[in-house]
Amino acid sequence: MRSMTGYAYKEKSDENVSVSVEIKSWNSRFLDLSVNMPSFLGRLENRIREKCNSSILRGKVELTIRVREKNGAVTVEADENAAKAYYDAIQRIAVSCGLDPQKIPLELIASQDGVLSIQKDTDPERYWEFIEPVFNDALVDFTADRDREGANLKKDLLEKLSKIEESEKLFKEWIPQMEQLFREGILKRFKEVMGDEVDEQRVMTETAALLVKYTINEEVVRLQSHIDALKAEMENNPAPGKKIDFICQELNREINTIGSKNQFVEVGRAVIAAKDALENIREQARNVE
Repeated sequence: MRSMTGYAYKEKSDENVSVSVEIKSWNSRFLDLSVNMPSFLGRLENRIREKCNSSILRGKVELTIRVREKNGAVTVEADENAAKAYYDAIQRIAVSCGLDPQKIPLELIASQDGVLSIQKDTDPERYWEFIEPVFNDALVDFTADRDREGANLKKDLLEKLSKIEESEKLFKEWIPQMEQLFREGILKRFKEVMGDEVDEQRVMTETAALLVKYTINEEVVRLQSHIDALKAEMENNPAPGKKIDFICQELNREINTIGSKNQFVEVGRAVIAAKDALENIREQARNVE
């Protein structure tokens, strides 16, 4: 089980280039991956997304790759025609202003747009050789961080689920007690009206009618089935978040039905305890991948 929240940061430098990779994530119903990196590395984005998709199933994920060139190969080219056109124009301005056109500084001409152009070697494959190991290390750390948080979530979820199991055991214990209490209540009412001349068959019929209306046997059986299913998802499914949410809806339905049928204080307390534990499970499950 993994958490959808996680963080990792890795960086590496040598004499020519410095690379850093940062990955952070939050909760989301689906995988929402955004990749931020220099535009000249755009051809690498699909490759990076494929690697992320292979290990991340859900969550809002922000991946940032930064590259800083230290001693990169640079080619500077001069547009002589543009330089001459700028010089002629500036010279005319100088003459019209009464200035010496011979004193126009070279840096003024060179600084004009388009006179000098800088070309860098931005071959993505060359950078990928340096980026890939840093990215892989960051992804490993990111996964480990989510695994650690996932282990804590699983422990907490199982603790909360054990409270629902305690309530389920009490519900099961009260099933035969309910039948007995219904029978005793009906028998008491019959005796109040008929004295000792009570029709035992009539008592059994009335008890059965009440049990049809108020018995919780089916709900308890289904409740146990959902508890077992939830445990199985936590143990066997590497990404159980969506399934946990669905099973919690089923658990909630059975607990609510038991609560609506309940006639006894002890069962009512167990219903409240189960609903409280279930709400905590649903809240925590929002963090599970």
